[in-house]
This record gives sequence, structure tokens and C-alpha cells, in this order.
Amino acid sequence: MPANDIALMAHLMRRAGFGANYDELERRANKGYEETVEELLEPDTHGIAVYDEYTLARYYPDMEVPSAPALGTSNFMYHLYTSPRPLVEKMTLFWHMVFATGNSKVDNPPEMLQQIQLFRDHGMGNYRDLLVRISKDPAMIFWLDNNQNHKKAPNENWGRELLELFSMGQGHYSEDDVKMAARAFTGWTIGPKIPRTPYQRHHWSFIYKDEDHDHSTKTFLGREGDFNGEDIIQFILEDEATSQFIARHLYNFFVEDDVQVPSWLDIPAKNPEAVDAIAKTFKESDFDILTTLRFILNSSFFKDESAWFAKVKNPAEVVAGTIRLVGDFAEPKPGVMDMGMEGAYQGQELINPPSVEGWHTGREWIDTGSLVRRVNFVADMLGNTDFPGVQSIISRIGQKGTLSPENLVDSCLELLGAIQMDKGTREELITHAQSGGELKRGSSEADIAAFGSRVAEMLQLIAATREYQFG
Repeated sequence: MPANDIALMAHLMRRAGFGANYDELERRANKGYEETVEELLEPDTHGIAVYDEYTLARYYPDMEVPSAPALGTSNFMYHLYTSPRPLVEKMTLFWHMVFATGNSKVDNPPEMLQQIQLFRDHGMGNYRDLLVRISKDPAMIFWLDNNQNHKKAPNENWGRELLELFSMGQGHYSEDDVKMAARAFTGWTIGPKIPRTPYQRHHWSFIYKDEDHDHSTKTFLGREGDFNGEDIIQFILEDEATSQFIARHLYNFFVEDDVQVPSWLDIPAKNPEAVDAIAKTFKESDFDILTTLRFILNSSFFKDESAWFAKVKNPAEVVAGTIRLVGDFAEPKPGVMDMGMEGAYQGQELINPPSVEGWHTGREWIDTGSLVRRVNFVADMLGNTDFPGVQSIISRIGQKGTLSPENLVDSCLELLGAIQMDKGTREELITHAQSGGELKRGSSEADIAAFGSRVAEMLQLIAATREYQFG
């Protein structure tokens, strides 16, 4: 099989999922790139099972209805590394990072998971529908104070963030537009619920209170009328800025790291032609996310080698991708809490972004502490020769016969997903491998164990490189 087919498939699975082991890459490459894209986009059509929530409820009931934030975080992370529908989960993560809502204020992990399920169910549908649904989501309403947005006392928090961070971006609306949006969403609030004790939490619900809605005339983006929240969303969609804003988010997440959102008004996109093309597809498809994703994943700018490894992996990708690579948690077992919180220790606590702006991405994922944590986590996992994914790599390399130091390094890079290394880094890895001479598996139990240890050591060294932080 051509090496470039594997490399392109590895790129696709890193971006449209959380990576894949070499066996899966070969199967998908044999199936073909376009067919794999379709399977990722439309798992129902291709017979891909939905994750069995009853398994979660049976083995981890405290995560199914979490009483503590760490349990909710672990629930989300568990889906990322076990779901047979990786693109669905990747889009769930994408929308969580865009519509950033934090349990630090919501203080209700089950309600946060309801929002995550909303993204899971509708994150590849229509953006108009998604905006309406997130506007009615109780966790979002509480997070941005729309439950305190009343006819006689408007609260502008939701209206402002809807325009600034969720749809149009800075510079495309006025302060008056923010005020009018807030008035249009009065009456959109959270319904009464049974108190938390003694029967634990009951889910929140959305209700509309017409008596608390401002029915007066409003002027929004140059239009005048007695507008409600859905009218505001429609007007937002009709503005060209919205398609551009979401297109840039998609480009930043799937193709290439960009500057942070607050800088978008002042700093142009790295590839404005690609962003324009995404925006055009998005608008012409009537804001259909699935159609837009299909365009991106099949585009030349996505498949071009200049886009490979042009993104720093976020902590969720590091954790979920590593678990999938080594084949851990193929069956339910203890340890899900440790894995769930690992992303938090690396700087991304799922269901609890630092602010409505979300996490700063790209190279801002890396600082001294987080880098050490990332390297140690991946190295520990790749150094465990009991994991089936690590055993598979060792077995494949063992079948090559006697390996030179160069062969060992290149084989490990290939089997980790066609990882690309700078010339200097590769030479350093080879220099280290030369200290052990040529490598051969041998036949005795001791020789086989020593062979596996040496391969695992090289995998750990690769995980410690700068290049490995990119995906």
C-alpha cells in the first residue's frame, strides 16, 4: 500500500476523529479516502453503531448522572475515546469549544452533559436549528444570565455573546444591536423544578414566559419590528459576517491553527481563500453543517501536506488519541476517572472552559507545566507493552527481521501514524538508537522481552519530541 495513502488517512483520522492505530489506518486506506469520509459523516447510513449508553449506566452509574464535576468531565472524555463515531464526538468537542459553557458557574454536571448531548445529537445538522436549541438550553441560559433577562430589566449578557462569540464576531454589530437582541430574548428562561434534595438533581427545562417578553418595536441590524429570539437568529444568519465567522472557526479547528477569536477583526485568516470557500458552501447549503464538513474534508486545502501537523493537539485529542492508539479501555474497567481528569491536568477541563471565550488554542496549549504533563502521559502509555496497541506495533516491527537504527526510528514513526519529524530530530533519535546497535526480535523469552522494551523506549522518545505535539 502506498505510504502516502496511509499518511493521508492518518491526517484525516487525526482531524476528523482522535487518530487511529495502524491496523485501522490500513483498513480505511483499503476502503478509500472518499468512502471513509462518508462513513465518518453519515455513520447511520453505513451501519456504524451508536455508543451504548446502557454500558455506561451499568459499569459507571456515577458517571451517567454525575454528582461531581470530575464525573461529568470523565463521562465526556469516555465518549471521546470509546465512541465508534469519532467525527460525531469531534464535532461535539468543536461546539463545546465554541459555545463554551462552564460548570464553574452552572454548578450542575448532569445539566452540562445535557448540553453535550445536544451537540452530539445536532452538531452535524443545521446551524440555524443549533442556534435556536442552544438559545433554549438551560445550562446556556443560566451561564449567560438569560434567566435574569426580563421585560422591565433586560440583561445583555446572552445577546452580546450570541453576536460576539457564537455567530457574527466583533465589528459587525452595534451596541444598540446588543440591546435589541437582549430585549428579543426576554421571557426565554428556565422552568421551575423540584429541589435537589432529598432525591438528588432533576433536570432543568426551558420555558417561554410571554408575559415577561418585550413585545415593543425593536431595531436590529437595520430591521424594525416586534422581534423575538428566533427572528434575531434569522437576521444573524442573513448577514455575511456569520458565514465567515463560522467558516473561520471550522478552518481553525480542522485545518490549521489561527490566532485567537478576539484578534479576528484585526488579523486576517491564514488562508482567506479557503475560509471564503467554506463560508460559501455553508451559506449555499442553507447552513448545513454536514455539507460543509464534507466540503472541508474533501478539499485540496485540507488534504494538502502543508496542513498536516499544522495544529497543536488540544489536551482532549492527546488523551483520547493516545487511548485509542494503545487500545486501552476496549472493555469497561477501572481508571476512567484518571483518564477523565488527565485533560484537565494538561489544561483543558471538559465541561468547564475558563470563560465564555473558551480555551485559547494552538501554541497556547503549551506551557512548561502542560508540556511535561503531556509528554509524561503519552510516554507512560506507549511504554506499557501490555497494551494491545503497543503489542501490535512491536509485533509489526518484529516481522521486519533485523533492523538498523534508521529502520527502527522510521518504522516507529510510521506505525504511530506516519509522524513527520524534522531532520535534526530524526537524527537525534537515530543517534540514540545506534547506542543499542541493530535490533532483532530473537526467539527466547528474554530476547522477545528485550526487543519489546527497546521498541517501547523509542516510542516514548518520539512522544517526547516537539513534533509529536502537532496533529
